[in-house]
Amino acid sequence: MAATVSTYSSFASVSRKLGSFLFNSVFITQAVNRVNSMDSDRPTKLEFAVQMTCESCAEKVRAALEGKPGVTSVSIDVGKEEVLVECALTSAEVQALIESTGRRAVLKAIGGSERDLGAAVAMLAGAGSIQGVVRFLQLSEGQCLIDGTIDGLDPGPHGLHVHTLGDLTQDCLSCGEHYNPFERQHGGPGDSERHVGDLGNIVAGPDGRASFRLEDGQLKVWDVIGRSLVVDAGEDDLGRGGHPLSKQTGNSGERLACGIIARSAGIFQNPKRICACDGVTLWEERDRPIAGKGRSKTNSETPAAHL
Repeated sequence: MAATVSTYSSFASVSRKLGSFLFNSVFITQAVNRVNSMDSDRPTKLEFAVQMTCESCAEKVRAALEGKPGVTSVSIDVGKEEVLVECALTSAEVQALIESTGRRAVLKAIGGSERDLGAAVAMLAGAGSIQGVVRFLQLSEGQCLIDGTIDGLDPGPHGLHVHTLGDLTQDCLSCGEHYNPFERQHGGPGDSERHVGDLGNIVAGPDGRASFRLEDGQLKVWDVIGRSLVVDAGEDDLGRGGHPLSKQTGNSGERLACGIIARSAGIFQNPKRICACDGVTLWEERDRPIAGKGRSKTNSETPAAHL
């Protein structure tokens, strides 16, 4: 009888874990489906620095990229260690394809297929291990592309907003309210009644990573440079939740991570091979934190890059 009870308990425990896993998987899938309505399939150009020494290296990188869904064209310059990819994939997806060949890659710039209308970048950091990079590219007068990857999040949806102030003196608390120059109520990215800074939700997978590529019709790069980007702890209800905060913030919880939005270089406008402020080379930067402990080249706890 004791063996029967023990077997039943083990079965029940496994069933609960399996049920929890399936529930979380369905929850995340549903969240992804809700967010994807703002995803962009418009091709853009991504410029990567890639460690290559010969044509054989280039052919392996080319083989990893060409023919993949969403990839339009690939151009490689071995001498300059540059790879230019025109695609409708996130920068993280393209980087993963390149690095599947065993070569490290660093995204240097993002650009449109037409003239350069402006680009910006925000490096986010926050509680615990949360960090990420989000890039903004003005595709046209009326469309802005937002491409980013944020790690260290709890699985599920998280509100993403541009805030009025580029002030991190009190971490994310001093970023001000959502960027709202027209004094409208909070809403979703597809709503006409919304804050300009309302970018909806991004979704972190079971590994805590949110990788996204969104297109927005109200955000303008030249209006948000110097402001801040903030990711929240919970899901933004897009102003439809009925909570007192729904029409103000989307009731998306505390601010988890943030960063100042700064102007960034366009395609072939970034010749940097070493950071003047801390002596970190392009390849060392690939393996170091965005900021803080472990960033400086002189920090003995972080090994030098093996080129």
